[in-house]
Amino acid sequence: MIVLLNGAFGIGKTTVARVLARRLPGASLYDPERIGFVLQRLPRFVPLDGRGTDDYQDLPLWRSLLVRGACARRRLARTLVVPMAFSRLDYLGEIRSGLAAIDPDFHHVCLTATLATIHARLAARERAGTPTTDWMLRRAAECVEAHADPAFDPRIATDDRTPDEVAHAVLESIAGRHIETTAPEGGG
Repeated sequence: MIVLLNGAFGIGKTTVARVLARRLPGASLYDPERIGFVLQRLPRFVPLDGRGTDDYQDLPLWRSLLVRGACARRRLARTLVVPMAFSRLDYLGEIRSGLAAIDPDFHHVCLTATLATIHARLAARERAGTPTTDWMLRRAAECVEAHADPAFDPRIATDDRTPDEVAHAVLESIAGRHIETTAPEGGG
């Protein structure tokens, strides 16, 4: 199974993905952001379609490598949990199609929250030592606006919910059949 957790920058996708990876037997977390960081730091003499963007999702090579990397990781894990912030439906469609081709047991869930909630979460990260940039704030606002579209369904509101509660809601969302999980931490 592959679970793509979509949602605005700062909404808590990676935190929820870690909870899911602990609850789903044989699960692995796959963070494709690392590929983007590498691609954006390639020397200028390396030809790269889409170079010059401030968002590596605009790079066709990144989107292709995300799917290829997921294919390789899926061979090693029973379940793959992929946190990523997509606001463009064309990019999301490309990734959905690619991941569904790897594993027909593919699920996309979009985590949502108000912009105020996301700003509060980003501020908490900043207090913990991770600086918030204007780019993050801009992308969070773009995602909040885009994710209001039903094309991003299923959507799960995360306002006033703990990561464990959101993970439980994700599992309920994808449980059209029995999914074997381990008990959540804290017995809840």
